[in-house]
Amino acid sequence: MKPIEEYVRSIPDFPEPGIIFRDVTSVLQDAEGLHLAIDLMQEKLEGTEFDVIVGPESRGFIFGVPIAYNLKKPFIPIRKKGKLPCETASVTYELEYGSAEIEIHKDAIKKGQKVVIIDDLIATGGTNEAMVELIEGLGGEVVKCVFLMELSGLKGRERLSEYDVDSVIVYPGK
Repeated sequence: MKPIEEYVRSIPDFPEPGIIFRDVTSVLQDAEGLHLAIDLMQEKLEGTEFDVIVGPESRGFIFGVPIAYNLKKPFIPIRKKGKLPCETASVTYELEYGSAEIEIHKDAIKKGQKVVIIDDLIATGGTNEAMVELIEGLGGEVVKCVFLMELSGLKGRERLSEYDVDSVIVYPGK
């Protein structure tokens, strides 16, 4: 099996000149790459005590659900506004081109539960910071955040400096 980095397609000058887009779909489209990504992310949880896994729509679902299944833990989705049918808690956060709002069912996290966040990418950290706010607002404790990829030049890890953050692949730059 190849190293995980070899499964990630890098596309120069997308979405704008000077940016190298790290395409996770190339990992998903290769059975060995997908298997390796999930295994490597799951390894980052060794020694971590937790109750539930939370992942954001949509790639957090892709990686979070199989890890939750393997570890026999519940998976809780965080979705875009208007997608969850029951009473929700929501957070609005800023993006580089506007704002977004994410939601979680109010009864999804129990007070005192230890929570792991799983997602494909940490870039600026805005989405991740919003997820932490939702989880803590419901009384949960974020004990770890695991990402397949990190764009270290965008300093998202700094926004989560109070938390245990781990990434399988760390790319310098944006």
